[in-house]
Amino acid sequence: MGLAKVKYKGFIAPLIIGLLIWFTAPVRPAGVSVAAWHMMAIFIATIAACITQPLPIAAVTLIGFTVMVLTKLVPMDDALTAFSNSSSWLIAMAFMLARGIIKTGLGHRIALYLIKAFGKKTLGLAYAVGGIDLITAPATPSNTARAGGIVYPLVESLAKTFGSEPNDDSRKKIGAFLTFSEFNSNIITSAMFMTALAPNLVIVALAKTMKIHITWLGWFTASVVPCLLLFILVPFVIYKMYPPEIKETPNAREWADKSLREMGPMKVSEKIMAGVFILTIVLWMMSNTLGIEASFVAFLAISLLLIFGVLTTKDLLSETGAWNVLIWLSILVFMAGELSEMGLIKWLSKSIASGLHGMNWVAVLAILMIIYFYAHYLFASATAHVTALYAPFVGVAVSAGAPVMLAAMMLAFCSSIMASTTHYANGPASILASSGYVKQGEWWRMSFVLGLLYLVVFLTVAPLWMKVIGMW
Repeated sequence: MGLAKVKYKGFIAPLIIGLLIWFTAPVRPAGVSVAAWHMMAIFIATIAACITQPLPIAAVTLIGFTVMVLTKLVPMDDALTAFSNSSSWLIAMAFMLARGIIKTGLGHRIALYLIKAFGKKTLGLAYAVGGIDLITAPATPSNTARAGGIVYPLVESLAKTFGSEPNDDSRKKIGAFLTFSEFNSNIITSAMFMTALAPNLVIVALAKTMKIHITWLGWFTASVVPCLLLFILVPFVIYKMYPPEIKETPNAREWADKSLREMGPMKVSEKIMAGVFILTIVLWMMSNTLGIEASFVAFLAISLLLIFGVLTTKDLLSETGAWNVLIWLSILVFMAGELSEMGLIKWLSKSIASGLHGMNWVAVLAILMIIYFYAHYLFASATAHVTALYAPFVGVAVSAGAPVMLAAMMLAFCSSIMASTTHYANGPASILASSGYVKQGEWWRMSFVLGLLYLVVFLTVAPLWMKVIGMW
């Protein structure tokens, strides 16, 4: 067996960046310790490697972890506590929960029922497609798996049923519209639920290092109004901006009916999966009231699925996405926590805040959101973006006088909607943009317009709603 492929050129930029920062410690700013400066060098080099990807993200973060211990910045025993991070385990277990939804066929069945109910018109189909994403989002932290594994196969089948093929003019019949609608529905559902997007759990963990505690129900309560508003508006805006040639789709119901007949009656495994799924959502919503950790709820759900035979040990061990996230999320959050403990985040926040001195906190928060949003043109990874910028930006907003929870949640929402920038902005963008239904120029042009809509709603409706419910 040969050697695994390593893109060694991808190490060059991270190494140069890391070494430059490391060896400029003698001229570091006053108030920053040598240890903090060296930790920043390793952290930024690791983030850079997450972008250049000489190896998968789990591998480069593991290398960064090793360098951190090797340079004696953190003792090994202390470093290993990184893997006790509850947010990392929560998302790993949620990945496995999502595997059960896909494995049993429950996600596919839900999708077919929605198409049957709303599939008379093309616009109705767009809402049905979004509904699939909405229902599965709370327990599917991989938005890529949600879009690529559950929703897009149905979109593609529907499109081809109406003679809409990718990479030719027939794409505009219905395929292009549904594909782009699903992408934006995925963005909205990712912002709505704490457990609908991997970087959301990074945010929760980073916020915790800043003594900001975001719960599952708290996140949902803050997001529900702006997200539902966008969920209603966006498909209609796309319908007007990028109209499908086919407006009526009576065949969609027939197709869904036929597919449901082929699936047969609901299997026992689907019923158990549905019961565990509902129980999990209810317990996540009540976790604060009941005094239980959201991560424990996820472990309970997986234990039940193992006991009833819905999932096997082999399923868990082969869920590489879960173990991948557990490694990189644990390490990145630990590094960010060390930077905070060493005082670097506080120094950075104060430094940026001094440049905005005298400005009203409302203006500062709005400027930070806009910068944070459009900075995503420079990132192909939401994880790298969030890990690098979230904590400093929240710190700046709070230093300017912004209410802590408002600043934390506004930038958290921005971490989802910033995907509406490029065709490489996140996993779903890469999958759906490469399908051949939407041309790259169309993608960028329409995404720019919708990006403005997202910003307007989250800069106006979200803070007003959070004020009404007493979050600030």
